[in-house]
Formats: sequence, C-alpha cells, structure tokens
Amino acid sequence: MPGLELASNPTKVVVHPLVLLSVVDHYNRVAKNTKKRVVGVLLGQADSTSVNVANSFAVPFEEDEKSPSVWFLDHNYIETMRDMFKKVNAKEKVIGWYHSGPKLRSSDLQISELFKRYTANPVLVVVDVQPKEIGIPTDAYFSVEDIHDDGTTATKTFEHVPSEIGAEETEEIGVEHLLRDIKDSSTGTLATRISHQLTSLRGLAERLDDIRSYLQNVLDDKLPVNSEIIQNLQDIFNLLPNLSIPDDSSAFTVQTNDEYALIYVASLARAVIALHDLINNKIDNREAERKDDAKERDEKSSDSSTPKAQSPEKKEGTKTS
Repeated sequence: MPGLELASNPTKVVVHPLVLLSVVDHYNRVAKNTKKRVVGVLLGQADSTSVNVANSFAVPFEEDEKSPSVWFLDHNYIETMRDMFKKVNAKEKVIGWYHSGPKLRSSDLQISELFKRYTANPVLVVVDVQPKEIGIPTDAYFSVEDIHDDGTTATKTFEHVPSEIGAEETEEIGVEHLLRDIKDSSTGTLATRISHQLTSLRGLAERLDDIRSYLQNVLDDKLPVNSEIIQNLQDIFNLLPNLSIPDDSSAFTVQTNDEYALIYVASLARAVIALHDLINNKIDNREAERKDDAKERDEKSSDSSTPKAQSPEKKEGTKTS
C-alpha cells in the first residue's frame, strides 16, 4: 500500500466568514450561471497544527474547458496585490489559494506547485458557492507525495484536512447584520430554532449513513479496516446512553418534559409582555393625540379673542382730519 507523508501538514483549517463572502461575490461577478470556476489567493497565518484563513483576494484566471492542462494565472497581479495587503496588515501572509470547485480538478496539483513560489506549503480550499448538501461549504487539501512501496517514482496527490468556520467577535456582529436583511421576519424565534434543529438532524442522518456505508464496505472487503476509525466509532458508541435501563429512560423523559415546559412558560411570558407593551404604546399614543388636539383648540381660541390692531396709515389719517 502507498504511504503518505503526513507529519508536516497542519491538522485543521479555519476559514473566516469574510473569505466565504469574498468568494461568493467573486463568483457572482465573474462566473455566475456558467460552468467556469473562479480562483483567488488566501491570506492569514499558518503553523504546524492549524491554518487560519482570515482574508482573500480574487485573481484573473482562465482555463480551457476541453483541455484542463491549459490554464493561465496572472503572476504579476498576485505579487502586486500581495505587496499591497502586506502594507495594510503585515500579519496576513499568503498561505494558499481557493477555487469555487465544487470538486477537485486535474490541474489543481499544477496550480498548487505554482503557489509554492509564495509559501512553502500552500493550502487549497474548495468553496462550494452553490451547496446542495448539508454542512459547511468548504474542503481543505494539502499536496503531498504519494510514496509507493514497489520503488516506483513518487507522485503528487491531495490530502484532505478537516476544515471549520471560525470568526472573531467583530465578524460575528457583521454576519448577524447581514443575516437580518435575508431573514424572514414573518417567522418567530422558536420557528427559526426548530428549522435549525431539523437541519442539524438531517446532517446527523447523513453522517450516520456515511458510517453505515463505510462499515458495510469493510464487511464486504471493499475497503481495508482502519483501526483509528474503528476506535473513534467505539468511543462514540460508548458515550451513547443505554435506554434499555428503565431508570435512565424515565430520567431522559422527565428532563425532556421539564425543558419543554420551561420553553412553553417562557413563550407565554414573552407573549404577555409583548401584549402589555403594545397596550401601553396605544395608550401613550392616544394621550399624545389628545394633548395635541387640546393645544390646537387653545391656539385657535386665543387667536379669535385677540382684537386686530389698526394699521399706522389709518391712525395717521384720523389725526390730519
């Protein structure tokens, strides 16, 4: 079996929301409603354990759809933009590149080799701008050498690395403001939470289906046994509660009922408080309208009771006569 050199690669890639927004904007401006993909440069920090992708910028890129080995990447543009970003934030360095995928292509290894001019171990993040599956829309890869046991020449391949979405406090505030514009105001907070839970359950069901498929393939001798995966699955199963025990089952039922009762009472209290505020607002508006009407009546009555003063011309005329 071939072996991979994994020691030098980080074990986690953290992608910030700003990068995802930039990639989607790049795709909508350049390749929307087409089969083309967009390419850009990733900026951030990298160490031996993790990669922090904090920023990015788009790069002019063209490739031949019929011949994947024919492509063009503007090197001068990359170097110019890198120098400009370095003046703004010296901590953000070139750490890799991205494309809108949604899958890897044969020319990606060549492009990764090109990016070794700017960083020793570039990371490739494939961002699916039109995700159809539940989960995060990013996949991270590092290019590694596939060393064969038969002594043949080593070849380049991609190693998948787990990725996640991470944000600082300022980014979270910005994302919340953006979500306000696209959130349906007709749905309440409870309905939104339930929809999020349903989405999470669908994702869990997909992961369980992947586990079942893997175990079935192992049983059918289609895949080799991976002791690390089997150990992780055993740890997961050991953490599951044993609902066959009556005491545990009743304890879970009582806790669930208590939580639902608390949610129900809190929803009722919030509805009563909202109704109380609405009634108070109506009363305050009515009192303000009454005060405005009374003020207008007083002004009209004072204007009608005040005698009109004679003009200076008429007064002067009476004196001369």
